[in-house]
Amino acid sequence: MKKINLSLLSLVVMAGLSFSATAQTVTKKAKLTETELNRWSHLDLAKDTIPGMSVDKAYAELLKGKKGVPVIVGIVDSGVDIEHEDLKSVVWTNKKEIPGNGIDDDKNGYIDDIHGWNFLGDITKENVEYERIIKDKSLVDEKTYLAAKAMNDKKVAEATQGKVRLEQMLVTLTEGDATLSKHLGKTTYTAEEVNAINSDVPAIQKSKADMQRMLSFGMPIAELKEAIQKQLDEFVALLNGDNLKPNYRKVLGDNPNDITNTKYGNNNVIGPDKEEARHGTHVAGIVAQGRNNNLGGDGIATNVQILTVRAVPDGDEYDKDIALGIRYAVDNGAKVINGSFGKPFSPHKQWVYDAIKYAEKKDVLIVHAAGNDAKDIDYNDNFPNDSDDKVTEFADNMITVGALNFENGAKLVARFSNIGKTNVDVFAPGVKIYATTPNNTYSYLQGTSMASPNVAGVAALIRSYYPKLSAKQVKHILMDSGVAIESDVIVGGKPADTRPFSALSKSGKIVNAYNALQMAAKMSKK
Repeated sequence: MKKINLSLLSLVVMAGLSFSATAQTVTKKAKLTETELNRWSHLDLAKDTIPGMSVDKAYAELLKGKKGVPVIVGIVDSGVDIEHEDLKSVVWTNKKEIPGNGIDDDKNGYIDDIHGWNFLGDITKENVEYERIIKDKSLVDEKTYLAAKAMNDKKVAEATQGKVRLEQMLVTLTEGDATLSKHLGKTTYTAEEVNAINSDVPAIQKSKADMQRMLSFGMPIAELKEAIQKQLDEFVALLNGDNLKPNYRKVLGDNPNDITNTKYGNNNVIGPDKEEARHGTHVAGIVAQGRNNNLGGDGIATNVQILTVRAVPDGDEYDKDIALGIRYAVDNGAKVINGSFGKPFSPHKQWVYDAIKYAEKKDVLIVHAAGNDAKDIDYNDNFPNDSDDKVTEFADNMITVGALNFENGAKLVARFSNIGKTNVDVFAPGVKIYATTPNNTYSYLQGTSMASPNVAGVAALIRSYYPKLSAKQVKHILMDSGVAIESDVIVGGKPADTRPFSALSKSGKIVNAYNALQMAAKMSKK
């Protein structure tokens, strides 16, 4: 499903140690302030009644005065704006390469890979995997081909309905915005200003109600219009069959079905269009944007370096790029790799499995997003994973993360988050996460894409302050030290589907940095 942040369509359609704790069901009564929302994932459930990861508490009580070792975190994603004011100081630099000399100084096969590698070259858009399978049946067996075709047929049916819905939404948005802009005497206004409108004019009352719904998406009006139009264009293309026509990959000149063909891509880790690096830039910021520097939000980890692997386009990632990207990050010293991507088909999954095993041998932890389909991935495919049969793990260095909402109580689990008692390991904050976006901006994004780097940040903290602990130990610390939620929650945003939180993941817990660092301290003394 490409990069795992929550799409507009989802919003519209779904419109052994003793440091673990148990949460009482306490719901914050007052609305979160802007300051709280900007950094809610850092707050403490007991103190703030917000289901954060107790990061601030960890820094204040456990890490004050302590010094960790630098940790390289690999960001396998859409690219990262390494020029961002809040990231440029934490960008990894390959000291074995001489910048700009056109020579592979470190002889790793990648020329001038100063800050990472771009396996996509100048590609920004790409087919999703089921489309590639439909275009080339030889990639998979007949059963998988038929499943891919069924998915395409379903998407076409959804596009037919979605097109009508989004066209109406765009009309409503445009008309409502024009009416309120005229009434307020300005083209830019806040949700609070809309809520304060008091008018007896029916047209203004209607526009007020319409724009309150539009602003509830948490996006500026101009940005929302662009997002709707983009999704609408995609629907039209799908209905016209345009999705099956392009061959985006040909510009790279490699064979995506040949893992031995590795000489492709370039060293531009931002990518050809900085705005297209929005997802990866946000993910990187969650992990490592500066703390307490009066810029944007705060990162989870200090003393980290961000190594960028550009391998996730607007569309589905290729298995080859992910496999080589993981190996690249491992070979260049990453101790934690974040993967905020996923898809339901993986023709060359064994290449990725082998890369995960390679990372395990090199003691590297891989943190992966669980996906945003509101499905149980014990029964639905979500690649990559660490269990080909959904039961037995073939490696113990990969942790899969579901997403939390900032509301404790019944709405604790993000409505879009995948679940899985066996195949989701833990949950972490993933709704309205504030972090870096391209060109020195900051935005709220949501998805398991955001939950994953929150966990990667905590993992980096542990590996920085307790470097003797293995990737496997860190994984189990994150799972075992979390806060257990012993209450029922709504699943998939459907009030009729209420289940015990403990049944939604292997650990039944939410990641907690304070508890994790306490457990790490004790384990490191053994």
